[in-house]
This record gives sequence, structure tokens and C-alpha cells, in this order.
Amino acid sequence: MEKKAVVVGSGFAGLSAAAFLAKAGFKTTILEKNAQPGGRARKFEKDGFVFDMGPSWYWMPDVFDRFYREFGHTTSDFYDLIRLDPSYQVVFSNTEKYQLPANIHRLYALFESIEKGSSENLKHFLDEAEFKYEVGIKELVYKPGRSLKEFADARLLKGILQMDVFKSVSSQVHKLFKHPHLREILEFPVLFLGANPDKIPALYSLMNYADMVLGTWYPMGGMNKIVESFLHIAEEQGVEIIPNCEVTQIKTEGKVACGVDSTQGYFEADVIISGADYYHTDKTLIPEKMSNYSESYWDKRVMAPSSLIFYLGVDKKIDGLDHHNLFFDQDFNIHAKEIYEDPKWPSDPLFYVCAPSKTDSSVAPEGCENLFILIPVAPGLSSDDESTREKYYTQIMDRLESLTGQSIRDHVIYKRSYAHRDFQKDYHAFKGNAYGLANTLSQTALLKPSLKNKNINNLYYTGQLTVPGPGVPPAIISGEVVAKEVVADLKH
Repeated sequence: MEKKAVVVGSGFAGLSAAAFLAKAGFKTTILEKNAQPGGRARKFEKDGFVFDMGPSWYWMPDVFDRFYREFGHTTSDFYDLIRLDPSYQVVFSNTEKYQLPANIHRLYALFESIEKGSSENLKHFLDEAEFKYEVGIKELVYKPGRSLKEFADARLLKGILQMDVFKSVSSQVHKLFKHPHLREILEFPVLFLGANPDKIPALYSLMNYADMVLGTWYPMGGMNKIVESFLHIAEEQGVEIIPNCEVTQIKTEGKVACGVDSTQGYFEADVIISGADYYHTDKTLIPEKMSNYSESYWDKRVMAPSSLIFYLGVDKKIDGLDHHNLFFDQDFNIHAKEIYEDPKWPSDPLFYVCAPSKTDSSVAPEGCENLFILIPVAPGLSSDDESTREKYYTQIMDRLESLTGQSIRDHVIYKRSYAHRDFQKDYHAFKGNAYGLANTLSQTALLKPSLKNKNINNLYYTGQLTVPGPGVPPAIISGEVVAKEVVADLKH
């Protein structure tokens, strides 16, 4: 008899898991709390503007390509993917701005112009990062993290030893580069991995390889095009997706989950994968005695940042912005400490501006600009109220206008903010997190929350709080890994 699987949540991890389960022969149903699928990668439209709500960077195209191949498709079946050039812009002041070119030789030249000898050091750094990427992304991240035996392969062990797992990103970068701007350019990807660069294993310089060598891409039509493609594949495999259906309880009989209660009734299941927030599932949806982890365990987890986001529709074109823009005109280290070491609302935060309308005319009316402004902030902050949001809006717009030399806020015709309380309301996000669990050494691989419940035989977890970690490509991988674990477990 055909086995029934219920997947909770339709983010990338949930969609990926559901597609793989259905392909393996499960009658699979996704229950989605919100009206629109996609989790943090949902979109909304207003007055001719189309806003991607969450992810805006398309890195590691090989992960997407691999997913599509698994189902007999290619990326081009679903959207036109273009490589951005420049990849992004980094702004340190009115006069110190760098456009990071897509061409690697032009990138070497840029580094050399900033610091003599740095081009050779960058080449060395990226060669090492390539090795880490090849081992880390193509092999390690596809391990379910349930046993040390997974890493017992001699070649893999040798690879791990060569990957600087016990050194920090910061130590590696600071050894090779002296100029503060180069250091910050190379350290910025790890800011979003969830700790200061001196706490993140040097393994994660693989992100620099993904960024500078593999490139920064954009799917025409917006990031939600990826969600649409995943929905197409899931439905092609026979997955049923039910929106506006919040799971309220996972029902158990002894050590077995038998189904879920939801706002649309009861759904029977032979296996359940939760792509909802791990903490929420573990602490709210199952009996306390069957939780994987205690409250004290969760209290000790190091979280990646939350975000304060502004979605802006502007009635004119803005000079001086590229598709992706990083504003590092304030102290990088102070902001990092205010996120990770002494959590508080930041004093003078760094911020990021995405202007997809620079690349894609379909996301804004003619002559207008679509802006996504993001400030990384500590998770778990109180006083996420309108006055706090407005304070930062004023602060950021002052700086953005100064750094680009033009009036912007008088031209804003649509504005929406999004932060902790919205992440909690929409996704039950633990501490209002945006990115999941930090990739510190003590929270890597086997040390992440397990993808399987130890007290309920057929309950599994996927997404950014379990293996392999936060980000769109890891979420896609997480879904594949957990689905294959389900299939393997049922064979035993």
C-alpha cells in the first residue's frame, strides 16, 4: 500500500523534501500555513512593484542545476538566469566605492589596485576556497549528520583536515590581506552565517569561491521564479499543496506519529517531515516529553541574524546603485558585536540595498525603482515597534541619500517594513530569526540539531535550523538529504 507523507511548510526545504519523497513513491501532501507557498521566498505585488520578500542573492548555481537534473529538467526550463556584472558594489564612503567585477582577472586587478601584492594572495585564497567548495558543497553537505561513520571515508577525512575547520575565516583573511577594505569585502559573506569572522571556521571561505568565481546570478522575473519552478516539479511528481493550512499538533501513538491536526482538519501520515521552524515543531507541535532538545539547549544556540527590512517603491531612477549594494560606511566590527556578542539594536549599522529593477524592468513600473533595504540585527530583540523601525528608516535614508548624492525619500511612493515580529507571525521563527542557526564550529555537521526526532520514529526535520544550515542552496540540499534518509530508514 502507498505510504503517506505529510510535509509541514513549503519553503525551499519543504518543497525539495516533498518532491524527492513523491519521486520515491510516497503520496505526499504539503501543508502550508500561509496563503502563498515559498516560505521566506514569497513575493508580494503593490502598485506595479513586485517585491521578493526574502532571499535576493543567487549563489551556487550548481546546487539548483543538480536539483532540476534529478527531475529531468534544466534551469532554463523555468527562468532566464543571468550573471550579474558587477556582481555587487561595496560602498565605504562617497569616494571609496568598489564594483566587484564578474571577470576574475578584472577582480585580481581591482584587488591589486587597492593593495600591492594582493592579487597573488587572492588567487591563493580562492584556490584553497575552491578545494573547500569541492569537498564541502559537493560531498560534506549531503551527509545527514547522524553518525561519525558518514565521515569515515579516507579521502573525505583527508579533505576535512585540509579545510581549516579549526581556524577562523578572520585569521586566514588577516594573514593574507592588510587593507581593511579588502578584509571586509572577504569577510562580509560570513556576517550572514551567524558569528563574527573570528568565530566562523575558515572552511566557510568556500563562500568566497561561490561569490567571486562561480558568480552572482539573477533569475529574470525575481527570486520567486525559483519557488514557482519548485512548485511545478513537486506537482509534476504528484505532490498536493494545501495553503492556509496551519499544523496545530503532531499526533502520536507511542513512539510513532500517526498524523497531524491542522486548521483544515486531520491528515493521516506514515511519515512526517517538518520544514517549519525546528524550535516551534519541537516545543509546540509535539508533547514535551518527546522533544529532541530542552529549553536550555535552545537558549544556548547561536543564531544567525534577524533582519529589519524595508520594501520601497520609488517613482524615479536612482543613480549610483547597482543590483546589489553593500554599505560599509560604518564600523564593521562594532555592528558585528552588536549582533553576536552584545545583542542590541545597532548604533550605526551596515546595510544592504537590492535594486532588482536595475536588471529587471518587470519588477517596477517604467521609470521607477524597486528597493529592498536590509539591516542585519540580533535575533530575540524586544521593542520591535514602529518607532524603532522608523528611527532606522530615517537613519538609513539619511546615509543612503548622502552616499548617493540625491533625494530619495521624497520619491518613495510605497513603503513596507518587516522584522522580528513579522518573522514570528509568518514563520513561528525562533527569536524572530531570519537566517537560522549560525555556522559556528560547535554548530557544524553532527553538532547541528538532528534531522530526525529521537523519540518519534517517523518524525524528521528539514530547513535552516538543521543540516546543512542556512541559505537557499543549503535548504534545497536539506530537503533532498532528509527525504533520502526517510527512504533509507523505511528500507531497514
